[in-house]
Amino acid sequence: MLNISRSSVYYKCKKVKKEGLELMRIIDEQYLKTPVYGSRSMRSYLRRLGYNTINRKRVQRLMRLMGLEAIYPKPKTSKPHPEHKIYPYLLRGLKIDRPNQVWAADITYIPLERGFMYLVAVIDWHSRKVLSWRVSNTLEADFCVEALNEAIRSHGCPHIFNTDQGSQFTSKDFTDVLIEHGIKISMDGRGRFQDNIFIERLWWTVKHHYVYLRVFENGADLRNGLKHWFEYYNQERFHQSLGDMTPDEVYFKEHELLIAA
Repeated sequence: MLNISRSSVYYKCKKVKKEGLELMRIIDEQYLKTPVYGSRSMRSYLRRLGYNTINRKRVQRLMRLMGLEAIYPKPKTSKPHPEHKIYPYLLRGLKIDRPNQVWAADITYIPLERGFMYLVAVIDWHSRKVLSWRVSNTLEADFCVEALNEAIRSHGCPHIFNTDQGSQFTSKDFTDVLIEHGIKISMDGRGRFQDNIFIERLWWTVKHHYVYLRVFENGADLRNGLKHWFEYYNQERFHQSLGDMTPDEVYFKEHELLIAA
């Protein structure tokens, strides 16, 4: 009656072995450099590193577990979930010149010492400020909705909210929050990671400047570390593209000017 298979009911999650976690870490690092790599290219890359016995099927499974897929134009062979509406991309040609004009969100994989978690962040497109974030050990939509609600409570509402077409962001729980607050919904085209380029740059920065330089024992250790790093990112790390100002300086200074006007 519920359309659930017997195998799904009795399935128990298996822990990823140590070698698998190491492979996932390598795949993640390389994917940041070459997001066009699919399972074939990633398998070839791993074999060049000495993992001669690894096959494509295993690479596919690990990339699927990490939520990664190659970025390239795809034929329209896959259909979205019938209950998940896909919204058009609204940012093409748009001049983004003020805080709270456009927000964006995305999810990335974070390695731990004995496992992994997922990180979602909401950023202000103009100032690059990280408005909220959450980590989770699953890819359910709940932690994305929590991050969205926190950003709205703390900073008000943007005019437009942009994401990719991931099921967490197309879910009714997520889009209903945006609709209830009168926020326009924008979604990247399939295989168009550059449509959300600023948050892709954030992932590169947080991983290469922080995550890959440390070993996190568990989720609590990761949360505590990210809390301090995002405070540093917002309050102290200046950006050349922002005139050597920090995200907080740009966000709050220009936001106050808009209110005064």
